[in-house]
Amino acid sequence: MSRSEPAFENAPTVRFLYRSPEHDEALFRLRYAVVHRKGGAVLTGTYGCGKTTLARALARELDPKRFEVALIANPLLSPIELLREFLHQLGEPTVPQEKPAVLRRLQERLVENLRRGKDTVLIVDEAQLIQDEAVFDELRLLLNFQTNDRFLMTLVLAGSDELRESLRRHPHLAQRCSVRARLEPLDREQTGYYVRHRLVTAGRDTETLTDEAMDELFEATGGTPRVINAVCDLTLVVGAAAGARRVDGELVRRVAEDVTAHAA
Repeated sequence: MSRSEPAFENAPTVRFLYRSPEHDEALFRLRYAVVHRKGGAVLTGTYGCGKTTLARALARELDPKRFEVALIANPLLSPIELLREFLHQLGEPTVPQEKPAVLRRLQERLVENLRRGKDTVLIVDEAQLIQDEAVFDELRLLLNFQTNDRFLMTLVLAGSDELRESLRRHPHLAQRCSVRARLEPLDREQTGYYVRHRLVTAGRDTETLTDEAMDELFEATGGTPRVINAVCDLTLVVGAAAGARRVDGELVRRVAEDVTAHAA
């Protein structure tokens, strides 16, 4: 059906990010927290709504001349492992092994960045996966690195709704993360815009779904981008094999039944 790349890969590719009004507001809030040095910010939402892509978009948007950003994508770490990974992400050539030395070097690095006119940002993705409760305490303590009038770093936690439960168990960390944002599934209208955006971005704008197909897609996926991607990806493959120029509702319904049944 098209010459170009897949439009519906379930990978957190920033240029495929569809900036719905909700996504735009969430990105605005996170950017506000970082630019104005608010200490901490939290991004939550249901599974498959684009939190990881949004977190990476934030990291990419921050000017490297002003910000030094560390992004931890897998937080299944012990407290000392998290601290060492933070330093590594900041570009430290040699990371100390012992915790006191790690903390000392980390504070030195934050102060060095401050003197160079740079703000330090730590983004922890999939933060709902943190299993060691001591990690949350360590993150709280990192926010104790301050001057008299500002935090030396900004912490951004991104994760599914379970993260909110974790923060309830750590109220002192939650209090330091005053900026909150949340992502929900797309509505019917935004689902249509989302599909169109992905097709155009991939250079596949000659491929279309009928209005009936969009209705079926929304009904089957509930507007969750990850599920939309899975259904649309297979639908376009099946449609291309059948020589279809347009995807109709019956095809989406058949594919969606298979995809969602397999997911269940």
